[in-house]
Amino acid sequence: MDQGLSREKPAVRLRAFRAINDPVACELFVEGHTHVLTSIGVTKVTSSKNEWTSNPAAFVIIVESLDGKKVYGGARVHVAGGSEPLPIEQATVKIDQGVVNLVWRYAQYGTGEICGLWNSREIAGYGIGSIFLTRAAVAISTQIGLTSLFALCAQYTIAMAESVGYKQETSIGNGGTFYYPKLDLVATAMVHNDIKNLSTAQEVDRKAIMKLRESPNLVRTEVLRKKSIEIHYELNIPYLETWDLPATIANAKKSFYESDWSEIKLDLL
Repeated sequence: MDQGLSREKPAVRLRAFRAINDPVACELFVEGHTHVLTSIGVTKVTSSKNEWTSNPAAFVIIVESLDGKKVYGGARVHVAGGSEPLPIEQATVKIDQGVVNLVWRYAQYGTGEICGLWNSREIAGYGIGSIFLTRAAVAISTQIGLTSLFALCAQYTIAMAESVGYKQETSIGNGGTFYYPKLDLVATAMVHNDIKNLSTAQEVDRKAIMKLRESPNLVRTEVLRKKSIEIHYELNIPYLETWDLPATIANAKKSFYESDWSEIKLDLL
């Protein structure tokens, strides 16, 4: 456990924001995520420029120390129609171009993708890099105005995604699966069709997500496998009055699907 965290009951802040509004936090996110991925042998981490940090349609959730000096984990929600394709498109379009039309159909009603989910070793085992961040990402998606969400899941995260309402999308790839980011790893394309009502989520997760929507700024003690962690949720996204989903969708229609697919980038949930 990190020196700044209590071994008995660690306390962290789980905070949501738009990427372009907090470049310092984005930099800490990139550093932490890169370290985690390289530690497991994945070196092609998106791109060296991390374009999402300047994408106006990228929203970030970080898990940080209460003093804001250290980031222990995070996740992102990218909205279709931003300054770059969704990560699932970037990752799989050279394997199956059908992903473009699939995302476009959902984009007409506001769609996005949960991606870049990670946690540091210091906070491992408390559910931060799994269920609590995933619930928070689904919770804030209605603030953004989304009706659906994509995810590209590693095998060990499929059950977690299903618990919040995702289903495997079998229309692309090999029944929804791809060898990605390496030939010895399998990724699965998944879609959540009911972000608003969460009709396909397990009841315990549905209730937890709805609670976060009702009270996005609260302090809760979360328990996973007999381990407790105090989470200071701050899920009200600041400056949201400047966010324009219809304009983002219109941008997708005009230029998004004319993008240059010369580079495949990594962003695995």
